[in-house]
Amino acid sequence: MHGGGTVTTSGRTALITGAGSGMGREIARLLAGDGAAVALFGRRQDALDEVAAVIRAEGGTALPLAVDITRADDVTSALDRVRAELGPVDVLVNNAGSSSSVLNPQWLPHEEWREVLEVNLTAVFRLTQAALPDMLDRGTGTVVTVSSLAAVNPNLLGGAAYGAAKAGVRNFMTFLHNTFRNQGLRAITVLPGEADTPILDNRARPPAPEERAAMVQPEDVAEAVRLAVALPQRVVLQEIVVAPTRQRDVAADLEISRWAGAPASAAPQA
Repeated sequence: MHGGGTVTTSGRTALITGAGSGMGREIARLLAGDGAAVALFGRRQDALDEVAAVIRAEGGTALPLAVDITRADDVTSALDRVRAELGPVDVLVNNAGSSSSVLNPQWLPHEEWREVLEVNLTAVFRLTQAALPDMLDRGTGTVVTVSSLAAVNPNLLGGAAYGAAKAGVRNFMTFLHNTFRNQGLRAITVLPGEADTPILDNRARPPAPEERAAMVQPEDVAEAVRLAVALPQRVVLQEIVVAPTRQRDVAADLEISRWAGAPASAAPQA
């Protein structure tokens, strides 16, 4: 067990997407440490197997499944396995995310826009819809979605598609909260600020190690998710902002991001 107080995750089944690295990995470890059986969804089986091995070495239960969460058939078959091997889903953590390489809507390819919305918004709807019967049938359940402060203050760091998707998913979680709270469902949105996760590697200017050190760390977000899940079912932390204490100057990053993917004729003059 981690920390003090009453932990209510023991005996529950928790499904975490994007569990092979970053926030998802740390969320899975903490929930498993509190006694939840965790289903690990992600793209790469080898990464999921490594996380599962760590959890099992710490005495936990883990089921690693490579799943394309943008494909309805994949989600359905994977959830069937989770229910067969671990039981009904008590906790769903929608953590998987992706961003586009082109940030400025002037140049953003339609396909990149679609892919970002598929992972960050549509897949959250698909997984939530698939898990809802488990929760509503028993009158208890928790859905946590990792959104972003880009939902509140979108800019060129995350890009047009990412900001729109994260705002959409925040709205969807609020809809779940308003619609199903009296049926025992908790819907929780986590809004991290700039965080040191692998998604930063795809930025137009990936931040330097010293910049990353001052950002939100994956384990910080995991602790917030753990608290929200572990609190008694009678209470919901509807929205949690997890931001760096220090705010860095991102003016240069924004300018570089503005021109990512721009045609040569439109690039700024040196």
